[in-house]
Amino acid sequence: MKRKVLAGILSATMMTALLTGCGNKQTSDAGGQTEAKTESAVKTESAAKTESAGGTEAAGGTDSVKPSAAEDPKLTKNMKILSIWAEDNDNGVLIKALCEKYQKEVNPNFTWDYEVVSSDNLRQKVATLVASNDLPDMFVYESGKPIVDLIEAGKLVNVSQVLKDFNCEDALNPSAVSLLKSLSGTDDIYDLPLGMNVEGFWYNKALFEQAGCQVPKTWDEFEAVLSKLKDAGIQPIACGAADKWGATRLLNAYLVRIAGPDVMAKADEGISKYTDKDYVKAAQKMQDWANAGYFGEGVNTVDMNTAGSMLMTGQAAIFYNGSWFTSNLNDASQNLAGEDGIGFFNVPVVDPYVSDQNSYSMNCGNILSFSQKNYDEATGWFMKYFAENMGDLAMEQQGSVKGYNYTVSAEGASGYTKMVLDTINNAESAFTWFEATMDNEVQNVAKDGIQTLLTGELSAEDYMKSIQEAWDMSQ
Repeated sequence: MKRKVLAGILSATMMTALLTGCGNKQTSDAGGQTEAKTESAVKTESAAKTESAGGTEAAGGTDSVKPSAAEDPKLTKNMKILSIWAEDNDNGVLIKALCEKYQKEVNPNFTWDYEVVSSDNLRQKVATLVASNDLPDMFVYESGKPIVDLIEAGKLVNVSQVLKDFNCEDALNPSAVSLLKSLSGTDDIYDLPLGMNVEGFWYNKALFEQAGCQVPKTWDEFEAVLSKLKDAGIQPIACGAADKWGATRLLNAYLVRIAGPDVMAKADEGISKYTDKDYVKAAQKMQDWANAGYFGEGVNTVDMNTAGSMLMTGQAAIFYNGSWFTSNLNDASQNLAGEDGIGFFNVPVVDPYVSDQNSYSMNCGNILSFSQKNYDEATGWFMKYFAENMGDLAMEQQGSVKGYNYTVSAEGASGYTKMVLDTINNAESAFTWFEATMDNEVQNVAKDGIQTLLTGELSAEDYMKSIQEAWDMSQ
């Protein structure tokens, strides 16, 4: 498969497109569909692996099943769904609610079976299902390289074709579509987004005030804040390393600031090595923080949900996560800090000439893909309903942005939701997360090793060496 430039890059025009719907009604037109490679971008701060300047033709096609009627014919369908969220948590709430609405409002002959797997075991579960040719109708997966393997194997539905066939292409936000295309290196999308996210540090304002801390803008200021919080008897950071990616996100944040937004793409392309000094320096920073007690006790036993709860209940001062966290912040039963008790700041800058303060880590979250083997007209009608209704549902129920256009007003949204929208609007460029460019085998080594890095069982040099060796083996 030929690949386009991987979109760790988002243009300022894409940011504008994302917020087109912040008024009373959002519409989409051809003029708003800005590609990640737009030449008029104010700034693009990341480049990545390019194998060809030509277009991309995915090996995985879609046997098109076009609608047989102008309206949903209410076909019988039992949708098998694989998710990493329980139906009462996070995106699981939205998936369940949308299935219920579709069944009640449109198709009473639609039913579903919902299976949950831990996020840590998702890729292995999907690999097993692929090997047995038993992928479920709809399943949560990861964008970037993991999905590319399934596209090339012809396992996934061409979502772009379905959206075109069912006349609902404008239901998705153009920025989300552009990012999904670029992450998979394809001219079409083979997944539906479950977020349009910006990442950074959430902080407990009361704990910052208690310790006499100000929001840091530079990395030196950040380190001083961590030390000051620790001296005040406050756990500086809730890490969530039980889920592994919570820790690798922190490593990536520092690495990008010292080495540039394309640092991971360079390693994947072989221009740099994971064993180069900046990569090792970033790993050492994580181990130093663990040794200093900044993550508290038992960091590898704390998952991301627990870490977020620690922030909202005042047990820790800082938590790195994405804008999807607003669904928790908007829940008064979870967020004991209140409507204005949690703030947000971007990854502090080390050298603005290397990576500036208006560059953010961004992604479309975990994504939804659909089995080509199981695809039928009934699935197409459900996908149409999903695409056309997820935006409003997410905004109404969680005040969150999911990569879809929405018609409900955001004017009454919570302060947390507005904060996210403003942040995304102000972002001038973006970079990807740690594992975005990694093959599955390399991802496994990176994620598994982060825990032993934090405990000191593995040195920073050996951690990065293990990733490099896995990359060498994958070539």
